[in-house]
Amino acid sequence: MFPFLLVVHAIIAAALVTVILMQRSEGGGLGMGGSPSGLMSARGAADFLTRMTGILATAFVGLSIVLAVLASTHRSGSVD
Repeated sequence: MFPFLLVVHAIIAAALVTVILMQRSEGGGLGMGGSPSGLMSARGAADFLTRMTGILATAFVGLSIVLAVLASTHRSGSVD
């Protein structure tokens, strides 16, 4: 169970880094042009990326706590 959660944690971390790097520093989102409304407009993309950052960050912190608890209760000699 622990190795599986560790792999999921690494995937979430990589996705979080990707979503953060896709954001523009001035809050413009992906920096793409397009229609003035909708998901892929600058505002829609920024809102989506901001929401995804919050979701991924919450999942990352929650899974970090779960992994810490599992690691502290896991016996050092056994392998799952």
